[in-house]
Amino acid sequence: MKEDWLLFGHSHMDTAHAKDLLGEILNNGDIVRRSFIPSESYKSQGLAQWDMLRDEMMYFNRWFLDVVIDEARLKQLLEMLIEESLPQRWYRARIRTDDEELTIDKMGAPPRRRSSNGRANPAGIPYLYLGSQPDTAVAEIRPHTGEFACVADFTIPNIKAVDLRNPRKLVSPFLLTDASEIGQLRADLPFLERLGEELTRPVQPSGAAIDYIPSQYLCEFIKKKGFDGVVYRSSVSDGINLALFDPSVAVGGGVITYNVAKVSVLVGEA
Repeated sequence: MKEDWLLFGHSHMDTAHAKDLLGEILNNGDIVRRSFIPSESYKSQGLAQWDMLRDEMMYFNRWFLDVVIDEARLKQLLEMLIEESLPQRWYRARIRTDDEELTIDKMGAPPRRRSSNGRANPAGIPYLYLGSQPDTAVAEIRPHTGEFACVADFTIPNIKAVDLRNPRKLVSPFLLTDASEIGQLRADLPFLERLGEELTRPVQPSGAAIDYIPSQYLCEFIKKKGFDGVVYRSSVSDGINLALFDPSVAVGGGVITYNVAKVSVLVGEA
């Protein structure tokens, strides 16, 4: 339960205390001492289908795809990843290229003809990318030391956004009443985690036109199913990001200019 559903995750809740607590909840101390293995009757084709679809749309077919995924099941899974407590204030940053201060009307999503490929949007279809904190927003634009970053704050209303940061933490088996539904949800968790990885995978600018295709497809699917945006982990900081499908719902506030005093780099062997 700790691994599959991230239950009993408190720092003081070790395995022994978790067993005691679960035994009290179930009013059965013997059951927590038994060994269980997952049932092999529950399997998920989602992960394998996604890998095949990903490969096809990147390297073989772009618009008319042969690989078919279970759209109804995917929508059902995404409905379980709605974050109800998103902050209302978010931030967007731009590098100041001259002495002119950027005003709030210049800090929103770019015009359609100037909208390039992004992690969530295809070229020509602008979304509004926002960070949870000013430093998160600045990190996303990959500044150099000594540059000036203009950071605007935006207020967004209550929206229906899919949160792909940590599916295991957000989904709950207690919302389901049928044992078979719980078993199938457990089998689908690796698939949901892979979808979250699509939005956080580091991408080089030179390969963005191809490498962003899977995450763009995923976000367009999410948009077509009636969701307002996608929340995902930042690949360049510890913060979180929001891709808002309809930029017009965000209300701009003020703009503050920051000096980029230091940029940190962490390297590892390839």
